[in-house]
Amino acid sequence: MKTLTKHSLLSIALTAALLAAAPATVSAQGAVPAAAAKQNSASQVVLGSSTRILATLDQRRAEFKANPAALRQYVTSEFNTLFDGDYSARLVLGVHGRGASDADVKLFGQALTERLLSAYGARLADFNARLKVRVKSESPLPGGKGVKVETEFVQPDQTVTPITFYARNVGGQWKVFDVLPEGVSFVQTFKTQFDTPLRQKSIAQVASDLKSGKLQVNGSASGK
Repeated sequence: MKTLTKHSLLSIALTAALLAAAPATVSAQGAVPAAAAKQNSASQVVLGSSTRILATLDQRRAEFKANPAALRQYVTSEFNTLFDGDYSARLVLGVHGRGASDADVKLFGQALTERLLSAYGARLADFNARLKVRVKSESPLPGGKGVKVETEFVQPDQTVTPITFYARNVGGQWKVFDVLPEGVSFVQTFKTQFDTPLRQKSIAQVASDLKSGKLQVNGSASGK
């Protein structure tokens, strides 16, 4: 099975900004297929949010570099707005989440998000403005579970990195619940990495280990 590199982990940590290859700014450019260009589509959320967030990051770059806490607060806010953390957490928990309370699932999801942003989010302050993103297609998932948005991130030398976003409509708003940088699933990767800790401890205990840094986002415990 493929594993996430630190490069890909950073991509996931910055999903709220819809960045897939930091440290680089993404400008939402490129043709969007007609089927994916409908107003309020998931593809439009990907592109529109990228434009808005990246403009803010560019405008406030000096502030964010001088004040990492402000950057963390901003990225966390955007992440929570655009990412379906509770649903994604349930997918990551898998069988361990069966019968779990909504409170425990939320606790785990928040801890995982905080650990990702803590480990990689500060690097967003060092982005450049040369990477572009384009939407290739948007297609429905089986069983009405959402949509798949396929994108490409293009570097100045025309090197292309494929990124797939999975999103679902929650109360009339599209929210991302999985990201696949170069075909590597956030959900599946962390589902595998947290399987052993979740067999040994409760969801709340694993969440606590994540928040404290005892358990890292690569699935390994510190101190080993």
